[in-house]
Amino acid sequence: MNTALLLIDIQNDYFEAGANPLVESLAASEEAAKILKVFREKHLPVIHIQHLATRPDATFFLPETKGAEIHPNVAPLAHELVVKKHYPNSFRETDLLVHLKSLAIDELVICGMMTHMCVDATVRAAKDFGFSCTLIGDACATKFLEINGQKVEAKAVHNSFLAALSYFYAKVINAEAYLN
Repeated sequence: MNTALLLIDIQNDYFEAGANPLVESLAASEEAAKILKVFREKHLPVIHIQHLATRPDATFFLPETKGAEIHPNVAPLAHELVVKKHYPNSFRETDLLVHLKSLAIDELVICGMMTHMCVDATVRAAKDFGFSCTLIGDACATKFLEINGQKVEAKAVHNSFLAALSYFYAKVINAEAYLN
């Protein structure tokens, strides 16, 4: 199998001083950094996904802001591809699929943010495009959500989405298990 690492939206706005901080984003980025280190050591393809907001009412990931920059824990090297996107699904209106096919990639290892949005949308699309997906659960982060006036804890949101994806769309494991 030809494997690539996909790092989705690990950007400054999702961290403590950012415009849309997530729960445990720093810890998730540190786990993603461990996976990234191994991919770099083995000279395997690494692809960074960077969300840039284009909606007029957007409050984070605004183009040309510090918040939209990829977090230093997983900052891309000069030779690593950065795919810029404007939708939750990293394949939508980007050249990601073309790039993966050009490298004959058939397996993706995925880390990123937010578990319930861009990670979910991208993993499902990747599987639909025929990729085998391994999702590093502790290298992902999300936030509290609300539905019908009820608050849903971030951990419950995170675990629910990981559980749903693990049924068909991805093998979901933690960084330590993947590295061993």
